[in-house]
Amino acid sequence: MIDPLASLIAASIAFVGTHFAMSHPLRAPMVRLLGAGGFMIAYSLVSAATMAWMYFAFVATPAGAPMWGDYGDGVWIAASIVTLIAMVLFAGSLISNPALPAPGAAQAARKPAHGVFKVTRHPMMWGFALWALAHLIAAPTARTVVVATAIGVLALVGAHLQDRKKEALMGEAWQQWEAKTGYWPRLHRLLSVGSLPWIGGIAIWLGATWLHAMAAGVWRWI
Repeated sequence: MIDPLASLIAASIAFVGTHFAMSHPLRAPMVRLLGAGGFMIAYSLVSAATMAWMYFAFVATPAGAPMWGDYGDGVWIAASIVTLIAMVLFAGSLISNPALPAPGAAQAARKPAHGVFKVTRHPMMWGFALWALAHLIAAPTARTVVVATAIGVLALVGAHLQDRKKEALMGEAWQQWEAKTGYWPRLHRLLSVGSLPWIGGIAIWLGATWLHAMAAGVWRWI
């Protein structure tokens, strides 16, 4: 019988590895072979399959004891704050994001940095990375460490690789965007991102933490 944790590690490697492979070295040959629409279907199916594998392997792996530290209110407060920041960045990343494959991306890249892009060029990726960090803070069990590490690597290495890909695809427009924005987040600028990212982020944060059986975020103390 396969050890559940070993299966989770294998699933996490497959999830991250296929994302990197299909987003970069395999993208062009797959598009030539399958067409743009076929590539997106194949990409989505592989992503869904490896994510499902991760989920079921995670559920099958016993939670176990924390690998470091103990649960406590201080830890949960820190994790809740990190998660809120992650959700604000994620919500704001959905507003006129030049990195998203949508019409007008090049024009958006030529405009001044706005909203959460004043904080980082990759707010969605950093949102995922901070989400992973929050889980490492609050629940550092073996299975959580595996999944959170996989998500963190996918997000932060993926952001760096995305810059290289967008430079090739968008040329001068992305170079302008890079000159106006930064890879590393400047969190002190969060207060200047506007109200929409905060409204959306707080809503997502409240909903996501509520789904944790009311044991995370503000729900822990209500």
